[in-house]
Amino acid sequence: MRNIFTIFKRDVRNISTNWVAAILIGGLIFLPSLYAWLNIYASSDPYGRTDKLPVAVVNEDVGADVKDEHINTGKEIVSTLKENPSMEWHFVSRKKALDGVEYGDYFAVMVLPDNLSEQLASVVSGNPQKAEIDYYVNEKLNSIAPKITEKGATVIVDKVSSQFVSTVNGVIFDMMNRLGLELEADLPDVQKFENYVFDAEKSLPEIYNLLNRGLDDATDAQAIIHQAQGKLPEAKQITDDGLGQINRTVSYLNEAEQKLNEMSPKIKADLKKVSDISNEANDFLKQLQGVQLDFTELDKAKKALDDRVTTSIERVDGVQQDLTRLQELVQQIPRPDEKPSPGTEENPDNGENAEQRPTPSLPTPDLSGRLNDAITKTEDLKNLLIEAQTNARTVNAVVQGKAEELDQAVDDLQKIAGNTSVELDRFMKEYVNTIEPTVLKEISTAKGTLGQAKGLLIEIQSTLPKVQTILGNSDRELTEGKGTIEKAVAEYPYVSEKVNQLADKIRSIQGETDINEIIKLLQNDPNAEKSFFEEPIQLKENRLFSIENYGTGMTPFYTVLSLWVGCLLLISLLSTDVHGDEFTRRQVYFGRLLTFGLIGLLQTFIVVGGDLLLLDVHIREPLWFIVFGVIISVVFMSIVYTLVSVFGDVGKAMAIVMLVLQIAGSGGTYPVVLLPDFFGAINPFLPFTYAIDVMREAVGGIVWERVAKDLTFLAVCSAAFILFGALLKERINKGTDKLLKKSKEAGIFH
Repeated sequence: MRNIFTIFKRDVRNISTNWVAAILIGGLIFLPSLYAWLNIYASSDPYGRTDKLPVAVVNEDVGADVKDEHINTGKEIVSTLKENPSMEWHFVSRKKALDGVEYGDYFAVMVLPDNLSEQLASVVSGNPQKAEIDYYVNEKLNSIAPKITEKGATVIVDKVSSQFVSTVNGVIFDMMNRLGLELEADLPDVQKFENYVFDAEKSLPEIYNLLNRGLDDATDAQAIIHQAQGKLPEAKQITDDGLGQINRTVSYLNEAEQKLNEMSPKIKADLKKVSDISNEANDFLKQLQGVQLDFTELDKAKKALDDRVTTSIERVDGVQQDLTRLQELVQQIPRPDEKPSPGTEENPDNGENAEQRPTPSLPTPDLSGRLNDAITKTEDLKNLLIEAQTNARTVNAVVQGKAEELDQAVDDLQKIAGNTSVELDRFMKEYVNTIEPTVLKEISTAKGTLGQAKGLLIEIQSTLPKVQTILGNSDRELTEGKGTIEKAVAEYPYVSEKVNQLADKIRSIQGETDINEIIKLLQNDPNAEKSFFEEPIQLKENRLFSIENYGTGMTPFYTVLSLWVGCLLLISLLSTDVHGDEFTRRQVYFGRLLTFGLIGLLQTFIVVGGDLLLLDVHIREPLWFIVFGVIISVVFMSIVYTLVSVFGDVGKAMAIVMLVLQIAGSGGTYPVVLLPDFFGAINPFLPFTYAIDVMREAVGGIVWERVAKDLTFLAVCSAAFILFGALLKERINKGTDKLLKKSKEAGIFH
């Protein structure tokens, strides 16, 4: 143990007494700190000087018109960039920009195309197009600069996009606000529509029944129309027959009226003659009263009276015959129940068709009854005259041989003649005053009525074509209506399903949402909504272990790296062996380990002291930063010194290889998960991994569980290498001495 400290004291004395050695050792002490300080200073704020990066901007946007308003997005971007000092913006032409980025004058170029505003404005059309900004970058110039310029371009695009989105959303929310106001005003109508839907849902079965009934009614109506269309020819024939019958009836009435007018004077003359004869007989019999007559004179009187009565009977019989002929003529007038005889001019159809077709009822005068009464009364008058003649002849038989009864006989004859005269006068008055005027009146009335009937039938006849047209149109319309109803019936299941679905949706919406809440939502402040969508999410950063700048974040890596580099510098210039044979190899190992350790500690104090005092780094735990630095220096020195002390020049190479592997695989600059699998596999076994981690704890804030884990690994690693050197240095040096001697024979190794 004493020999170990002897070696250490001699080394310290030699350094302190030899000014050349002192200068060299001083240089070795300060050189590692320079390595750390310069790198940390360069990394202190690498993104704070991006305003020195030249980036060209080409604005070719010509603008666009949107709803009578001109917009120019390119011009707005240029105005924004001029106020943005994040980079050194150069606003140039396309050719100059592309030439500049190709030759390296510009790190990047952004080209705003001529249709930039037009593409953005297409959002209000039915075919919106995404706007594009061309970005050119020269990655050959620097590996980091393209990332910085790309970030700047992305920020610009995001800013323009957010402003555009906020503007569009502002318009949309303004429309939604107006829609909310309109919806609030139309809320009663909306509720009324809901009620209509529910009422329609309830009425669907009734509507279906109505459609079926309407279809049945349309079918029945169409059948009735077809039947009516089939009856139209028959109706036309019946109308024609009715007109023919009226014409015939009027013709018969005119003939009867003419006959009556022709016969009337003769009938009146005959009746007048009979009346005159009756009056003459009556006067003659009156003259006989009170005159003494013999039977001869009585016979002459009776004969004269008999002759007059016979003449009267003949005259009355003539009147009766005239009335009978007139009645026969009247009876030829067609009756409502009569049918024209087959083969007549007015009815060319056969009898069978005539029987099948009904004849229209026509008004006919009641002439036959009046004439029957007249004929009957004429017959009664005739019988009265015959009876009077018979009675007169009977008087002649009674008074034969009875002179005393002559006067009575004359009285009886006079009475008979008087009664006959009265009856004749009464009949004549009745004929003149009643029978003839009544017959003429009936004829005139019948002619007037038949004229009206004829006019009606003519009107019906002229209307039949219109009726036929109307029926045809009605048939077509009924066919169309029937087709529509059939289509409605066929579509009823679909309509019913949709109405039920709509009603269910309305009920579901009513159960899940409140339309008043929707209206309230639509009526939100458009400006507030626009501001929200301009930046819908704000990042609220909670920094658990705050690192002030990039240089502070890189301090653990460069400090640890400088400590390892300091060890390499020492083993490169200082010898790990002691000249002389008075010490054992183990004593030499530990003796020189103390010397190297002391120099390493000095290096550490200078490095960490400079980090704290000279650089703009913010160490959360400066004391522990120094302590951890000392521990790391001891561990690194034990590792590097052991490798060189045991393996010689091979150990130097091994220390350098370890440095290379640890720089890449320790995660000092990039997260381990981003490294290739090889480095990810060796990372847990590298001292750098734990050294950097423990220094980060001092810089950002200590989590003692991590510190304990890191220091434990470093202590184990250091103890393992020291134990390895103490136990195997002598045995391994026997082999390495031969290799060293052989290598010196080459003349190129020291």
